[in-house]
Amino acid sequence: MVKKLTWIVWGLSASCLGMPVVALTLETSLGTNGIDALRLGKPPYNLTGRKIAIGQVEIGRPGMFGVDKAVSKNRSVSIAGVFLRNSPAKSNNSVDPHAYNVAGVMVSTDKAFPGVAPGARLYSSAVGSTKMGQPEECLSAQHIALQNSGDIRAINFSFGEPLNRDPRPEAVLDGNALLTQCVDWSTRVHNVLYMIAGNQGKGGIPIPTDNFNGVNVAFSSRRGGIFNKVDVSNLVATSEAMEERLAGKEINLGPRRTIALVAPGNNIPMLNPDGKVNKVTGTSFAAPHVTGTIALLQEFGDRQVRTKQQNWSISSRQHEVMKAVLLNSTDKILDSGDGLRLGMTRTLVDKQNRDWLASDGYKDPKIPLDAQMGTGHLNAFRAYQQFSAGQWNPSQAVSAIGWDYNTVNTGGSVEYTLAKPLPQNSFVAITLAWDRLVELNDKNKNGLYDAGEDFRDRGLNNLDIHLVKADAKDLDTGTVCSSISEVDSVEHIFCPVPAQGNYRIRVQFRKQVNTATQSYALAWWTVPKK
Repeated sequence: MVKKLTWIVWGLSASCLGMPVVALTLETSLGTNGIDALRLGKPPYNLTGRKIAIGQVEIGRPGMFGVDKAVSKNRSVSIAGVFLRNSPAKSNNSVDPHAYNVAGVMVSTDKAFPGVAPGARLYSSAVGSTKMGQPEECLSAQHIALQNSGDIRAINFSFGEPLNRDPRPEAVLDGNALLTQCVDWSTRVHNVLYMIAGNQGKGGIPIPTDNFNGVNVAFSSRRGGIFNKVDVSNLVATSEAMEERLAGKEINLGPRRTIALVAPGNNIPMLNPDGKVNKVTGTSFAAPHVTGTIALLQEFGDRQVRTKQQNWSISSRQHEVMKAVLLNSTDKILDSGDGLRLGMTRTLVDKQNRDWLASDGYKDPKIPLDAQMGTGHLNAFRAYQQFSAGQWNPSQAVSAIGWDYNTVNTGGSVEYTLAKPLPQNSFVAITLAWDRLVELNDKNKNGLYDAGEDFRDRGLNNLDIHLVKADAKDLDTGTVCSSISEVDSVEHIFCPVPAQGNYRIRVQFRKQVNTATQSYALAWWTVPKK
């Protein structure tokens, strides 16, 4: 049997070459068996991503109606703007079916094959050639981040750079390839969340999957019609397997984890530019499921801010908030119906059929993410539930579900006291997200990345989170669960409550590496006692 490639090589997805679909099933990746996004487009939610701008960068670009002949008979994928790197696109140039399929996952308006956010405005840039390198890719990303008057909420990367093309001597995945630093810099400076197709492994496209500030996405396949298994084709090595690195595997240096979450990516029916149906597979098509979900959430957040709803502010637009919300609301373990497992809708398993409770991410407080599953499987409706609970300030008791965007000072902590007691054996999910500080070495002082410039890595401040008994005098005696990674830019807790009682969440600034004040986003989901 010939193994099907499911990552992108030089901007083309081998899986895009699949056979046309003869008969389509109702097992859509957007329905309840996938990310459960379709119901958000219906009353009472009516979320389609309208007026929200998102971006796409790839080697090629989707065709745009009125510009490119390839889509002259197909208007189902509407693009707000197309570019060649940081210039307007040339008609019929760099048009790519792969990029069209990726765009379709996000914004297709076809009734049979809708995108996650058909009302969103998508801006797409083609790097243009495999001969181009990381400087041109960074220019393309920056150009997209500056579109829509600089208001782009998320950018999709369904491409990447092989490590053997990195110009650094003996290059490794340490977060310091130019494109990786560019992603982390742009995330902070442009306040945009990057969704990265999460391929690592021998022959993969690992740059920029060694980023800190974006979200790396693995892809799931169906079992019994439900997207609930990490696809066996995912190229994600376990970082503790040193012998794999020596054998040429391309994985993160040190214990830092790669994958943040999982989304559908196996046999996704899509329309090609010519209007014919095709099934596509790979992380290329998982990442845009998450990008589209962000557009839905951001439309809701903007609506809440515009109508001056309580517990809402423009902090809802922060990339750290989106990251924390998405990661905290994933599906891990199917709820038995009593709500104690936070109402989760499926049990996700890895390539070895192990669930999250069997992972070191569950058992070891120093490991926040599972190597293959991250925090779990994307669920757009659960992400809406998490986000719609609103922003809660630590100066008052907080609701059972919520989020906050705040700051913490060196050596200090911020505490959130849950208003209601938590029942015994109920689960708690808490996610903390913050940025690595990457600065531009701006030679001409124009505030923009220009070819020939580079970046400075100022490192990652070390933050921790703890679930603590409300009446505890100190952390040593009162801590129930912790996430205390020394290397990750995310902390994540998923643990059962040992005894009914009142609890608080503590965000702690453990070690200063760069600035003395650190911005962060926190999301939590608990079960209040009835």
